[in-house]
This record gives sequence, structure tokens and C-alpha cells, in this order.
Amino acid sequence: MKEDILKNAADLFLRLGFKSVTMDDIAQQMAISKKTIYAHFSTKTKLVKATVEYLIKEIEQGISLLSAKKLNPIVESYEMKKYAMQMLKNEKSSPQFQLKKYYPEIYYPLRDKQFEIVQRIVIDNLERGITTGHYKGDIPISFVSRIYFVGMLGIKDKNLFPEDEYSNAKLMDYFLRYHLNSICTEKGLNTLDELIKSNKQKNEI
Repeated sequence: MKEDILKNAADLFLRLGFKSVTMDDIAQQMAISKKTIYAHFSTKTKLVKATVEYLIKEIEQGISLLSAKKLNPIVESYEMKKYAMQMLKNEKSSPQFQLKKYYPEIYYPLRDKQFEIVQRIVIDNLERGITTGHYKGDIPISFVSRIYFVGMLGIKDKNLFPEDEYSNAKLMDYFLRYHLNSICTEKGLNTLDELIKSNKQKNEI
């Protein structure tokens, strides 16, 4: 039951926002009583914290499994993007910015954890890309990995990237291409072009 509550809470929080969703909304979606939720989470704040931790754990496990496959680094980047989009498919309410505003005590530890995960995965990807010749050998790895993290947070800002102009899918695609174009060698750019053409053909089928 506890995990079912977290899954349903995550779905609603991502779609409607951490501020808007009430315990009643979650109970109604699950067709259970509000008392059942309170038996596991005595306050909404505790539920929000547990839901965020649940999402981070799920994403980290999925990304770690992808990383363990040691794919072509450019292919891996697109697979990571695809996985993140699947996990956050219902994200429509700038949840991270709502967390920062209404639950800062949850947001800042979350950001630190995100930074830790992204640094580990991106640095591994960059180092392998340099070794395979897909990425330039002189890129400042630590700087690029940090800029990547800042960019991933920045594109979530709906004031800078209004939803009627930039869908989540478009933003993530633009950002990843921008990132890869800046670090790829000619070999990497050829791989990127082939991957983009292949993905385009799949979408047209």
C-alpha cells in the first residue's frame, strides 16, 4: 500500500504540482480513504519528501543500469534522455521550482543528490567518449559536467521556456544536441547525425 501511495502521489505531483495536490486528491485517485494515507504519512510534507526520495531512487537505479551497459557514449546519452522522459512523462507543473518555493527543506537536499548522480554519470560518459574518440580530448570534464547539470535545471524554468513554445520533449532534445555538438569530434558528430536520422525515421514509421 505504501508504494502504491507513492506511485500515485508521484503521478499527481508531477502533473498538477506539489502545492496544488491534496491528500484528498490522492485518496480519490486511489479510491481509498484519506485515513489510509495518513496511516503511512502523518503529514503532506512527509509524503512529499518520501515521494521525491522514491522518484530519485527509481531514476538512479534505471540510469545506473543503462550506464553499466557501456554503450556508445552518444547512444547512451540519448538512452538516458529517453529514460528520464519516460519517468517524468507527466511532468507539467515545474515540480522542482514548486519544491524550491514551498518545500525548500526538501528541495536543497534533493538538488545535492541530483548533482551527485549527474556528476557520476556524466563524468563517466565524458571520459569514455574521449577514450573512444567521440568527444574532444581537451574538454574540461569537471566544468562540462557542471554546466550540463546547470542546464538541466535551467530548462525546467517555465518563465524562461514557456510551455506553449517549448514542450519538455523539445527542450530535452535541443539541450542534448547543444551539449553534444559542443564536445563531439568529427567521429562523434557523424555518429550523432546517424542517430538523429535513425530516430527521425522511426518516428515517421
